[in-house]
Amino acid sequence: MAECLAMTPGDRAPGRQALRDRQARGLRAHLAGEAAEASIARRYRDRGYAVDRRRWRGKGGEIDLILRNGAALVFVEVKSGPDIATAASRLGPRQQARLFAAAGEFLASEPAGLETEARFDVALVDGRGGVEIIENAFTS
Repeated sequence: MAECLAMTPGDRAPGRQALRDRQARGLRAHLAGEAAEASIARRYRDRGYAVDRRRWRGKGGEIDLILRNGAALVFVEVKSGPDIATAASRLGPRQQARLFAAAGEFLASEPAGLETEARFDVALVDGRGGVEIIENAFTS
């Protein structure tokens, strides 16, 4: 006969607590990301840019901010971390490829299509709210 192991509520509590901890960390990261994006959007608006889209999602991926400056578009990837260097390290080649794919999809819907003037900026935000914006971040 198979042995039956009885579990008490206390046996399951550590697993539930770990799940709650993960969910809390995820929520904090999500809210911190939204706050960083809002801060960056304000900075661009103060410089005369219009926020066209936030967290635009296409088949290729998501773009944090899409801004307009006249007829030109600026695609902005926002990264945050405890310091600027850590934030910068969070943008790898695979994510860059997804950004390019998503931007191409967005540009295809523009009147001038892929001929639309556009650039990619990266906005880095540290844990104290310090910001570094790198314009034309993916040019060689």
